[in-house]
Amino acid sequence: MTVKQGFIFLSIATPVVLIVLSIFWYPFLWGLLIILPVTLLGFWDITQRKKTLLRLYPVIGHFRYFLESVRPEIQQYFIETDTNGKPISREFRNLVYQRAKGARDTRPFGTVFDVYRTGYEWINHSLAPCKGLEKDPRIIFGDLHCSQPYAASPLNISAMSYGALSKTAIMALNKGAKAGGFAHNTGEGGVSPYHTKHGGDLIWQIGTGYFGCRTDEGNFCEKEFVDIATRPQVKMIEVKLSQGAKPGHGGILPAAKVTQEIVDIRHVKLGEDVISPPAHSAFSTPQGLLEFTLKLRELSGGKPTGFKLCIGHKPEFLSICKAMLETGITPDFITIDGGEGGTGASPIELTNSVGMPLRDAITFVNNALIGVGLRDKIRIVAAGKIISAFHMVRIIALGADTINSSRGMMFALGCIQARHCNTDACPTGIATQNPARYQALDVSDKGERVAHYHKAMIHHLVNLLAVAGLRSTADIKPHHIQRRVNQVEVMSYAEIYEVLDEGCLLGTEIPKRWLKDWDLAKANDW
Repeated sequence: MTVKQGFIFLSIATPVVLIVLSIFWYPFLWGLLIILPVTLLGFWDITQRKKTLLRLYPVIGHFRYFLESVRPEIQQYFIETDTNGKPISREFRNLVYQRAKGARDTRPFGTVFDVYRTGYEWINHSLAPCKGLEKDPRIIFGDLHCSQPYAASPLNISAMSYGALSKTAIMALNKGAKAGGFAHNTGEGGVSPYHTKHGGDLIWQIGTGYFGCRTDEGNFCEKEFVDIATRPQVKMIEVKLSQGAKPGHGGILPAAKVTQEIVDIRHVKLGEDVISPPAHSAFSTPQGLLEFTLKLRELSGGKPTGFKLCIGHKPEFLSICKAMLETGITPDFITIDGGEGGTGASPIELTNSVGMPLRDAITFVNNALIGVGLRDKIRIVAAGKIISAFHMVRIIALGADTINSSRGMMFALGCIQARHCNTDACPTGIATQNPARYQALDVSDKGERVAHYHKAMIHHLVNLLAVAGLRSTADIKPHHIQRRVNQVEVMSYAEIYEVLDEGCLLGTEIPKRWLKDWDLAKANDW
């Protein structure tokens, strides 16, 4: 018998002998064989800090990781939807997990999907790649109108409120933002103590409910706004008009997630769903929006101020453009949420079938601002299923200046897409107000993962710029991105997506495709 055969024999014979002995001689050995190992494993699970799922579901949680480890590899690794339009695969979560953990994220044997498949996209490289690019690129917001401009990272945390997310999730996100030097959008739920504990830069979002700056009647309160907006940690102000998860519909926080603390922060009623109005009460016209934006900029002490929306009827956004021309007031930035984006729970009709998709929306907004001659005065922020650095490059090529990520940051926290966000039963402690669940989320560990993910994304973004022969994100243009439109034809974004001439909407030769929508737009009415 060889050594290998002897080892195999012992590995099989030993447990068999122990089981026989436990049955006929020493019944207490059952405890040693089964109960003790399971107990020790459970004890390790609830005391370790890396995996929230195992802390909440000791022992049985390992089955999830086992099943995931033996799954067949899925091709289309970098494709966010399959041919049937199914949502992002678990492969994207794994990509984020690896980067958040600081683990190796390279893949052997080249690309893993069919490069001749319609819809495959890539960026062309250069034979003269750039060297010495800035490792921490910055984009300035508010350099024209603000006394306190902000140097933003190309990637920041998208709007997710305390209430929708747990206090530990909010603290971990902000801790990561502080460590990585990027911004954390508060979401419309207001600035909570958990947004401020670790000192990360904040973008304060103000929705139709005016949470954090709200009167008892639910209207905008100037005094409360000033108290928060002038804090040094608040770097920018964003007025939320609509969001990709449920455009045209106010934000929803189910009663099950409304705690007394949230009641105190938002000034709402305990035990009731918190449903934001679908529209603002502080203004009702495009001109009113711009005047409100200007007012917030002044009240905040000169901080960059803009608004966020998911594009719907084109004439309504063009009405805002006309209002800019008539009033001379321009926002410092406009955040565009794609109709496919958003982590907030909402009815399936709003989730799947309302709102313009991100690439179409960014192209439209970028062209509209070019057409009215205001593009160089306004930054564009994009949000909607952007998880890899190539996703960033792709949307920057269409007109975005920076990107907000919610899905990627949620994955970095450990989200497994269990889809219990609206039930208060999130199995990873992220989207819940249940102490038994959110206390299992380790703020220090998850904060580090958020920072690691951001760092990896910026590293890969800079690397893509270098191999393409570009020196900054401002150099990325539509012709750099290629798309296979069928098996034998490839077109660049410059050929697929329209690019208007500077100021063309101001003259008499308005492009035919824009003429009807431009004529319908009114500066004093939506």
